Amino acid sequence: MPSPQPGRRAAPTAVATLLLLSAVAYTAWVLEVVLSTGLDPVQAYISELAAEDQPLGGLFRATDLVAGLCLLAAAGTALATGRAGASRRHRWALAGWSALALFGAATAADSRLPLSCAPTSDEMCAARETAGLVPATHTAHAVTSSLAMAGALTALVSLTVAARRHRWWPPVRRFGPWLLGAELLATGWSLASIAAFQAGHGTWALGAGQRLQVLLVALWLGLLALGIARSARTDGPDGPDGPDGTDGTAEDPVDRHRPAEPLPGRRPA
Repeated sequence: MPSPQPGRRAAPTAVATLLLLSAVAYTAWVLEVVLSTGLDPVQAYISELAAEDQPLGGLFRATDLVAGLCLLAAAGTALATGRAGASRRHRWALAGWSALALFGAATAADSRLPLSCAPTSDEMCAARETAGLVPATHTAHAVTSSLAMAGALTALVSLTVAARRHRWWPPVRRFGPWLLGAELLATGWSLASIAAFQAGHGTWALGAGQRLQVLLVALWLGLLALGIARSARTDGPDGPDGPDGTDGTAEDPVDRHRPAEPLPGRRPA
């Protein structure tokens, strides 16, 4: 099988690199293990790390912005070039990359619309939020956060289905369904915890649920980056970017480069 040309490799490699960068930036909250944030990671929203009144808010807003822009660039590159399966012939992949673009755009917007204070650790902040006395950015932040997670879930479902249907990206084919199932459970936990907190029934370990939810998305992004990087190195003309939409791993049943065998009873020339 011929090796892919450098031009064919460029776009998938760029997409894989951007996805990996986004996964790293999206998990910047793990720095709270070594940095003193003053927030309880089991109870606090991840978004509270980036609140305007938090000492390290600027750092976490910056990492969210980087994550969102890298995701948007990765999805935009795939959609614009038609590489990594993002073509009209592959509807699941096209939907997945479009959802990933929404995820990135909403995450970037999220970083520009921070909370003004931390409601899970500041009772006055929680009271002002309940009374509607906080800036409008709180409502806007809730909208962009919801859009980001909706985009992430749609991308997880669509691109995992595409990987299994077309036999692309072995890491996603193998582990994607398991991560997707865990992500749905973590999302259910987070939504239930948010509802409980807003109803005044405690946090239900809201922070732990959200952190698990975000960590699983980041792991999936890492798997997708790995799968695309591998396909960029190994796919031939019939890989995910080629004409037939396979993964390029199946052997050609006819070796066109093998010389024809002589007919019986005839001496080869």
